[in-house]
Amino acid sequence: MRSRYTAYVEGAVDYLLQTTSAAARGTIDRQQLTAYCRGLRGMSLTIVETAAGGPADETGVVAFAAALKSEGRRFVQRERSRFVREDGRWVYVDGVVQG
Repeated sequence: MRSRYTAYVEGAVDYLLQTTSAAARGTIDRQQLTAYCRGLRGMSLTIVETAAGGPADETGVVAFAAALKSEGRRFVQRERSRFVREDGRWVYVDGVVQG
């Protein structure tokens, strides 16, 4: 999770795509993602909760709060994200934005 937050704020689009599940990767518009990352500034990331995701697990959940700035507007993205292992690596599946 922390590495994906860093990738968003640094504009590492290739990494974001590589760490997205194969099923979800095809739905991502690379150009749109690149534009979003360009305008994004990271302030802080707080991991609120984790469930599973250990060495013996195949799935995991991370709830987080990311303080961000985009187009001069500060906001906090609160999300509960699901991850799975694909070929031994953790990849993002999807997330539900929280309030």
